[in-house]
Amino acid sequence: MTYWLLKNFLLGPLILTLFRPWVVGREYVPAKGPVIFASNHISFIDSVILPAVLDRRVSFLAKSDYFTGRGLKGWATKTFFNAIGQLPIDRSGGKASEASLRAGLQVLARGEQLGIYPEGTRSPDGNLYRGRTGIARMILEGRVTVIPVAMVGTREVQQIGQRIPKFKRVGVVFGKPLDFSRFEGFETDRFILRSVTDEVMHALAGLSRQEYVDVYATSVKERASTAREQVLRGKVTRNGRGTSAR
Repeated sequence: MTYWLLKNFLLGPLILTLFRPWVVGREYVPAKGPVIFASNHISFIDSVILPAVLDRRVSFLAKSDYFTGRGLKGWATKTFFNAIGQLPIDRSGGKASEASLRAGLQVLARGEQLGIYPEGTRSPDGNLYRGRTGIARMILEGRVTVIPVAMVGTREVQQIGQRIPKFKRVGVVFGKPLDFSRFEGFETDRFILRSVTDEVMHALAGLSRQEYVDVYATSVKERASTAREQVLRGKVTRNGRGTSAR
C-alpha cells in the first residue's frame, strides 16, 4: 500500500513533474509476468526514476548498508526502503549472497518485476563496469524475461555525494528482451554465468553509449579510496615534520 501511495499520489507525480523523464522502448516492457530489469547505475536517483515510468510495481535489490544505518537517519532510510518493498543484498559472498539471490527469485516466482544493477554499485565516473554474475544466476534459475535498461542523464542530476539533485530532464531507454533459454540447466557453470553477464553488459553499453571498462567498479572505488588515504597520510606527515622543525 505504501508503494502505491508514494507512486501514484506523493513521490511519483513529483518525480514526473520535476525531472520530466522521456522514455524509449516502452513497447518492450511486458504487461504481465515476471521480469528482470538489468540497468546501468550512474546515480542514486536511478532507483526513483525507473519505478516512476513503469506501470507495475518493481522491487530492487538494494545494498544492505541502507538497512543497517544507525540513528534517526538510519531508521528513516531503513523504514523507507522496507516500505517500498526493496530487498537488502549482502555483497560479502557466501551464505549472505545466496540468501539475497533467493529473495530475488521469490519476487520473480510471484510474477513480479525485479530491478538489478549488474555492476553491483554506482559507477564512480560515469563509465560502465564489469557485471557481477549474480544476475546470470537469477536469469537462468528464474527463467524470466530480461529487459536491459539504460538510465540517461541521471548522473548530471545527482552525482555521488550530492545530497540535493538538480531538476533536469532525464531519460530511460528500454532495450529488446534478451533470450538466454539456450543456457538453461547451466546455472552452476561459472563460464556460462560469465558469458550471460557479459552479454547483458554488452546490451547495456549499446543502449547507454557509456564507455565499457572490463574491471569491477568496486575495485576502482577501493583504489581511489586507498589513494586518498595515502595523500591524507602524506599531508599529516609533512605537517607533523613542519611543526617539529618550528
